[in-house]
Amino acid sequence: MNPSMESEYLYTGEHVEGMDLKPESMPCFMTTAFVMDDLTEVGKVYAKKGYTYGRTNNPNRTALAETITMLEGGAATDIFASGMGAITSTLLALVGPGDHIVCNSAIYGETYNVLGEIMPKCSVETTYAPLHDLAAAKAAIRPSTKIIYTEVVSNPTIRIADIDGLAKLAHEAGAILIVDNTFTSPFAIRPLDHGADMVINSLTKFLNGHSDAMGGSLTIKDASLMPKLHHMAMLCGTPGDPFSAWLIERGLRTAALRIPRQIETAAKLAHALEKNPHVELVNHTSLDSHPQRELAKKLLGEDGGSAMLSFIVPEDIKKIDIFMGKLRYARYAPTLGGFRTTMSHPVTSSHPNVPDDVRRAMGITPGLIRISVGIEKAEDLIADFEQALTAFDE
Repeated sequence: MNPSMESEYLYTGEHVEGMDLKPESMPCFMTTAFVMDDLTEVGKVYAKKGYTYGRTNNPNRTALAETITMLEGGAATDIFASGMGAITSTLLALVGPGDHIVCNSAIYGETYNVLGEIMPKCSVETTYAPLHDLAAAKAAIRPSTKIIYTEVVSNPTIRIADIDGLAKLAHEAGAILIVDNTFTSPFAIRPLDHGADMVINSLTKFLNGHSDAMGGSLTIKDASLMPKLHHMAMLCGTPGDPFSAWLIERGLRTAALRIPRQIETAAKLAHALEKNPHVELVNHTSLDSHPQRELAKKLLGEDGGSAMLSFIVPEDIKKIDIFMGKLRYARYAPTLGGFRTTMSHPVTSSHPNVPDDVRRAMGITPGLIRISVGIEKAEDLIADFEQALTAFDE
């Protein structure tokens, strides 16, 4: 018997050490600390790194970490209060004065801010390069490079990183490859299987999928690194809270049903938008027009492996506002991965603090609209976008 990941993950994270009961659904441990009766028990609990203080560990974080570890195919996972908490504390744990990071030039705006505002205070320099181009990636590496950092699919330009190729470059240089899997999720790709050393997820997004909890995760291939990584998370105060962990675990139970539907619908919407006369360009990994279509098929499958897409309309803010107002099934929200379709305007949401010339070099213009596709019927979404795009007729 060779069970699927989609079945096996439903039976992880349901029981943790110290629980005498076996509930069908994991309870929520809403407590800041765990009581011990005497110093003998204190010694035993601390010796086995048991449950003591809520920031140190909590059964809900333990259960969620077990599930994420299984999904990503890693050795260990730590759970954070947000995706940015995972990114920031991980970078702080791994680099020091004089070190160098190579980052994809098309990257989430707040990741860009961490690298540009916090890392320099630690005397860490970052070089940005288009990491879909392995030659450019190789040229950016220095003897002091400790980390290559990328998203699988870039936010919001939907370019794909060659994870296998980047892993080879990183390891030849003695660096580690960290991959943000938020836009794709382990249901589309497991970066560790392609040579990455660490994978980050914003659990707030597709894995939770219900737009009601925030969290982040770091999954690693080498479990011996976790004490150092968790120690930094403790010092930064970034571990996740039990209720959010419980909500995310609950949301995960339906992810294997939700995410494939969202990916399929995104592909249908992308193909429809590509035919619309008001749309100048559509970015989605399922399209034959995507410049990395063959790599997309290799890494993510025929359907493109992501429910995220973006498209470009004329740079007329007034008409963009009218277009947004006409939509019924897509609401403006500076988030993604929920059960409802959401849209955002990267220039004013995810990348407002990135200089305009840098944004445009990334492919982010005032006419770029980012869409996170939900679980609505594809036909309804397509009809809704087509009627809303008539705003550009006016």
